[in-house]
Formats: sequence, structure tokens, C-alpha cells
Amino acid sequence: MTLKQILPLAAALAFLGTPAMAQNVELQTACANDVKALCPNIQPGAGRIAKCITDQIDKVSAQCKTAMAAARPAGAAAPKN
Repeated sequence: MTLKQILPLAAALAFLGTPAMAQNVELQTACANDVKALCPNIQPGAGRIAKCITDQIDKVSAQCKTAMAAARPAGAAAPKN
């Protein structure tokens, strides 16, 4: 993946473990199993979970990728698969 593809996903995942995430239950629900499976020992905060997920983006479920795309900030480029 290129940096242009990873940044929108990282931005969406940056909400994991933050109060803003409470407002996006769909993203949390869709990605919970991915975070558990791919990043079991990663402590939330400072973008650590986002980095963990984007480092393994090829293993992330389609459901989580769809939720991340929906949570992407307006104007952000869509990732290419």
C-alpha cells in the first residue's frame, strides 16, 4: 500500500480508544475483531492501534475496511485496494 492509501485508514482508526470513538460505534464494532486478532498487545493511544492495523492492512477484514472508509473525514481520498 502507498502512503496515500494508508493515511485515510489511519485517520479513521485514530479514533479507536478515544472519546470520539464512542460516537462511531459502527467502526468500533466492525473493527473490534481485527484489533483483537491483529494487535492484541497494543495499548490504545498515540496512534498505536492505527499503526498496527495499517501495517497489516492486507489482513484487515472487508467489514472493517468498509467501516473505516465510511468514517473517513470528508474530502479524504478513498484507499485503493
